[in-house]
Amino acid sequence: MISRRNIRVKVMQTLYSIASLEPDEQKDKKFASSALDNKLSHSLDLFTASILYIIRVAEYAETDAMQKASRYLQTDADQNVSTKISGNEFLQDLLSNKTFAERVKNMKADRYTDNEWIRKIYLQLIKTEKYKKYIEQPDRDLKEEKEMAQYIWENEMVKNESFQSHLSDELSGWEDDKDMILMLMDNFFKGNGKTNFKELLSAEKKEYAHALLHTVIDKSEQCMTYINPRLNSNWDPERIALIDLILLQMGVCEFLYFPTIPAKVTINEYIEIAKLYSSVQSAQFVNGVLDNVLKDLIKDNKIRKQERTGKS
Repeated sequence: MISRRNIRVKVMQTLYSIASLEPDEQKDKKFASSALDNKLSHSLDLFTASILYIIRVAEYAETDAMQKASRYLQTDADQNVSTKISGNEFLQDLLSNKTFAERVKNMKADRYTDNEWIRKIYLQLIKTEKYKKYIEQPDRDLKEEKEMAQYIWENEMVKNESFQSHLSDELSGWEDDKDMILMLMDNFFKGNGKTNFKELLSAEKKEYAHALLHTVIDKSEQCMTYINPRLNSNWDPERIALIDLILLQMGVCEFLYFPTIPAKVTINEYIEIAKLYSSVQSAQFVNGVLDNVLKDLIKDNKIRKQERTGKS
């Protein structure tokens, strides 16, 4: 479900979080693996909550209809509130997905949603031409049902700056995971609706995630023997941002211990992660150091890369 870049980010975040622990605790791979799994599980919670928000917005049509029907003085509009969206077939099919239903129940997903924001999003939605055209159609078409759900997400939630600020303020980890959630949601709408909400990673990607984490823990000191000579006088290791050092160590580990990942892919990935989670200057720094370390390793005949099928 997620890319290797997302996995690298989760490994980086895990290494960053354990860096403040005592040295012996930092080397505890069992503890680190548990921390990584917890971060992945929380990301899956945020993904599930994002979808649940769409469902709750659609369901609010029933609440809106009941509230307006109970008014003492009703207008014609009050008597004719469309509840079509509450029965959106794409969302109804999702509710019948056993893994989604179990995830929502087990994580108590409604604690991630806010009723007032559900109401606000719904009230904004019903003003749009997209919604008005949707409820005017007498029949249901599954493609149009999916498009309506996607429209709620992309136009009424993602583009709503106030709502995004609310998520950043109220949902732990949202800011760090936002790019991943956007990618997951994009893949979700492009997919066939058979998403497995039990696991965020395939077995192969989970193996890669833990292997990368454990390798950096085991080989961090060795990695620094390659990194330190490539730091110029302006790059004192004691003053380099911790995230940048972690990214460098991860990159060197991929050079040396992950033969199926092309070295150029490794450098490009860590440049992009540095841009997202550190700074443009950090990206330039990571690029320069990794490129020079790679040249040293090639010169010393320490790089053993293999062909691989599939994406890195």
